[in-house]
Amino acid sequence: MIDTEAIRKHIRGILEALGDDPDREGLKETPERVAKMYEEIFEGMNYTNHEIAMMFDKTFEDKMDFETDSQDMVIVRDIDIYSYCEHHMALMYDMKVTVAYIPKGKVIGLSKIARIADMVGKRLQLQERIGSDIAEVMQEILGSEDVAVMIEGTHSCMTARGIKKTQATTKTYTLRGAFKENQFLQMRLG
Repeated sequence: MIDTEAIRKHIRGILEALGDDPDREGLKETPERVAKMYEEIFEGMNYTNHEIAMMFDKTFEDKMDFETDSQDMVIVRDIDIYSYCEHHMALMYDMKVTVAYIPKGKVIGLSKIARIADMVGKRLQLQERIGSDIAEVMQEILGSEDVAVMIEGTHSCMTARGIKKTQATTKTYTLRGAFKENQFLQMRLG
């Protein structure tokens, strides 16, 4: 569990280390506000991928009886998420997640896919790991290896500090099962 009291204490120390007075007007409640914010934005750190899969394991039996080499797929595009880079604790923003899978007797509610992406993002992360974690959770829920996750995002550790390239975006692709080998399926993700 997230220790909000420890966060409050350390944020106060950071304000002091920055040379500011944490007791001045405007900062008095900042440590408490930051602790509450961290509790919300890092909620996913309380759960393993397996626990997230169990949390959102609401599937429906698919009567279409898809074949193993089926080209039919489900794609959910442009799921907005945010996360924080584990290297600088900097915001990763304008993130759009696309999740695709080939049903193997089960389909998942579309809102559950968005909830999985959201919860996985609520950790100190790398963009590459977000895709891998979403794929792992989806595979566990669906019992299908055939999952793909594409993410495009902007990282404030590149835009607001350091190199300061405000137009730079990062794209990552996590391809599992049939998506890894089948170029036709890869093209359909486009």
